[in-house]
Amino acid sequence: MNRYPLWINILVLVVIVGGAMFALPNIYGDDPALQITREDGNPMTDIVRAQVVAALDEQEIDFSSATLEDEAVVVRFPEVASQLSGSEVLGEAMPFHIVALTLAPRTPGWLNFLGLEPMSLGLDLRGGVHFLYQVDLDSALDQFMQTYQTDLRTRLREENIRNGGVDLQGRVVSVGIQDSERMDDAEEIIRVLDPQASATILGGTPGINVNRTTIDGLPGFRVEPTQTLIVERQNFAIQQNTVTLRNRVNELGVAEPVVQRQGLNRIVVQLPGVQDPAQAERILGATATVEFRLVDWENDAFTADRTGRPPLGSILRYQRDGTPTLLRRDLIVSGDQLTDATFIYSQGQPAVNVRLNSQGGNRMLETTQANLNRPMAVLYVEEKPELLERDGEQIIRNTREETVINVATIRGIFSTNFQITGVTPFEGQDLALLLRAGPLAPPNFKVADRTNGPTHGQDNIPRGRAAVLTGFLLVVLFMAAYYRIFGLTADLALFANLVLIVALLSMLQASLTLPGIAGIVLT
Repeated sequence: MNRYPLWINILVLVVIVGGAMFALPNIYGDDPALQITREDGNPMTDIVRAQVVAALDEQEIDFSSATLEDEAVVVRFPEVASQLSGSEVLGEAMPFHIVALTLAPRTPGWLNFLGLEPMSLGLDLRGGVHFLYQVDLDSALDQFMQTYQTDLRTRLREENIRNGGVDLQGRVVSVGIQDSERMDDAEEIIRVLDPQASATILGGTPGINVNRTTIDGLPGFRVEPTQTLIVERQNFAIQQNTVTLRNRVNELGVAEPVVQRQGLNRIVVQLPGVQDPAQAERILGATATVEFRLVDWENDAFTADRTGRPPLGSILRYQRDGTPTLLRRDLIVSGDQLTDATFIYSQGQPAVNVRLNSQGGNRMLETTQANLNRPMAVLYVEEKPELLERDGEQIIRNTREETVINVATIRGIFSTNFQITGVTPFEGQDLALLLRAGPLAPPNFKVADRTNGPTHGQDNIPRGRAAVLTGFLLVVLFMAAYYRIFGLTADLALFANLVLIVALLSMLQASLTLPGIAGIVLT
């Protein structure tokens, strides 16, 4: 006899029915599919969809449907073999397009309308992409020593300590002091700039070794990092790049990714459900950023291009159409001073709305106030590290591509908020994503990648389903045989529990893995 109030019974019924609705999309499964998009980011049209269908029909490749979904053409296939064949055919037949392997849910339209989705599957069930990146730790330490050299030169100048120049060779900073009576003042500045200075006061290990010596006949110092600082900077570089890669993965919208350190100088990235590594690799490995510089309007860029010698204080760069442009060497603002970036269309043209931090905003304010009606350029910078083998050793070579994407006259005074124009839709979307995620500290380069296709997980999914059903049926039979009517009641509660677990995983979009299946069996 049911002794509970009516409202409790209604609540239980609502929870079970609601849970069943959330769990329902999981029974339909997925179709192997291809997603075709344009490289420039423009939306696809029905004409392109017809070209896709014609290319597949010409090669007699079996496919279920080809539809326009979210500005992309999605082609569904009855089996994985047809999907892979279709990928090869469309890769050749559709230049300037991205053909990505994916899985398209078979969820009915009315469930999609309600916003109900199946739960995500982990890398071991659905397949996905596995990347292994190596961080250039030598570059991280070199960057730090270059910054130290610049800071030391600035501080000596501010304190009016005459010197013979601050030189950096390898990882050793050398400075000769012309005012010998101010050697102690110079040494104090050198030690204050030590990043471990606060730790040294508390009895910790200093970050730099400072040795008095003679530099070009002048009394001076040689400064080099200690092993403690080297290890600290290497760990910091790994941590910073791990955070940046995690931010970029989050921008990609991948559920339950894995981004973690592996060994001394490597980072492993696992992206469940991503079958085509092209887009993920481009976003994770890219180091695109922007720089804002004043245009050198006093000198002729074509003369500098012809002679190959830009004027003192200027650099020569080129626009997309090859037009030479002279830029001031002094940097106004760089990408690492941006706090937010959003891709938009402004007056029908792609653009990126950016916001600067206070330091960058003040610098931009000072520049625009002093240079009204003068041109300023936006420089698009992309660094591409390459792993080369020379004399049996692996070395890293960084190639830096710089393109002037926009030159505009400063018509007003601004500081923290403005727009970047002159980008393509494709570049604008990627640039906004990369600027939001933050820059990579030292360069990464990929040492391994692996794509686990859905066929790997297809072997595990039936086994996991069989394990759950077998365990469930054994419990049902035992309870029914031993406890009779009370056992059947408990079996219904157990079935409701299973439905609610699946519903909760679907609601949270949590990834189901083999250990997760084992946990469900144990319940």
